[in-house]
This record gives sequence, structure tokens and C-alpha cells, in this order.
Amino acid sequence: MAALPCQCARPFPVPSGNMAPLPSPSLAVTPLPVLLPPVKMADEATRRVVAELPLLKTNAGPRDRELWVQRLKEEYQALIKYVENNKNADNDWFRLESNKEGTRWFGKCWYIHDLLKYEFALEFDIPVTYPSTAPEIAIPELDGKTAKMYRGGKICLTDHFKPLWARNVPKFGLAHLMALGLGPWLAVEIPDLIAKGLIEHKEK
Repeated sequence: MAALPCQCARPFPVPSGNMAPLPSPSLAVTPLPVLLPPVKMADEATRRVVAELPLLKTNAGPRDRELWVQRLKEEYQALIKYVENNKNADNDWFRLESNKEGTRWFGKCWYIHDLLKYEFALEFDIPVTYPSTAPEIAIPELDGKTAKMYRGGKICLTDHFKPLWARNVPKFGLAHLMALGLGPWLAVEIPDLIAKGLIEHKEK
């Protein structure tokens, strides 16, 4: 089925669901100010999630070699912290890993609805212009099932996300992408797709 045109008008709520430990060397990251929009976009729950995540310092992408190694260390630290926070809040909701170069990421995410766990494979590549450009997360098995998705299963984020990301380069990283991007998308789209009968629990 061909993907429907993306219509990214309505804002997403904060995720409710369940991240995973990722092996990585520890690295101290100095907190930096994070620029969040007014309460309309970033409600208090979102602000709390972001406030608890380490902010990244190294402005480097895959083409930057040594600096990219440093950036990856910071990415892993932020992801590990997000995992810990989610588990402490009984809100663990994805598993994520990368290739050796840290340029391709893949894993699983899930959403609990009516006590049933709906699990999906996810993937994304790091853009060559990262971190200025945020990665595009894809959930291929949902391709064509929602207007909130581009061709190939890439999720369509709100109009607020890209400017929010742009204002926080290089402080935002993959943990922020998951917290402010994929999590809210799942919270809106999965219940709607279930209600429409477009996805079913796989144990049925």
C-alpha cells in the first residue's frame, strides 16, 4: 500500500510506554541550557524528561572521524541515562543498537495498550549533516497505514520538532530524538491504528 501524504499539524503528547541499556564508556557531560518552546509544545512532563537527560557538547557528524568518536561517546551516555530514567519510572519502551561506525541504528520499540504489548522494528541512519539535521526514524511495517508517515515507513513528526531540534544543536542527540520524537508519535498513532483495526496484537 502506498504511503499516505503526511499531515503533521497536531502536536503529540508525552510518551507513555517502555529503552535499553547500551554498553558504552562513561563520559561526563557539562549541562548546557536547553531551549524549549512555550508550554504549548513542551508541557511539564516533556520538560522533566529533557531536563533529566545529559546535553551533548561535541558538534560532529560521521564525516568528522575523531570528533565523531567523541560525539558517539556522548550519545551513548545520554542514551544510557535515558534508559535508566525510563526503567526507574517503569516506562521502558525500546531497545536500540548501532553498527560499528555508529552510522546506522536499529532495534525495537513497543507500546502498551489495554495491557497488550505492540512491538515494532525500527531503524534510522545518521545524516551526513548530523547533528544539524535530525535522523528520520522508520517503522517499516507501518508503512502506508497512517497519514503521519512518509514513504518507506519514516515517521512524520510535528511541525514543532524540527525548529526545536535546530534551536538545540548540538545539545540534542539520539536520546532526545526518542524522547521528543518517537515516543510521542507512538502515543498518538498506535492507539488510533488499533482502534481502526489497522494493526492487531501479534499473539491473536
